[in-house]
Amino acid sequence: MMTDPASAIKCEVSQLVELQIQAFRQDSSLTSSELLEYRMRAEKIRTLYQELDRIGRRRFEEPLHKAS
Repeated sequence: MMTDPASAIKCEVSQLVELQIQAFRQDSSLTSSELLEYRMRAEKIRTLYQELDRIGRRRFEEPLHKAS
């Protein structure tokens, strides 16, 4: 089964967000390496949302170009 790019990105974002939540549910403070991993996941989430935004804009703009 093929998945469209937006669905795959949404799935990845969901997984990354769940990891971020788990990081804050820990009883202990984050170690330096855990904090670095947290920051890297946060950056990846931002990048993926930017890609979703581009995909959404393309989908919206394509019908406008075809109608012209």
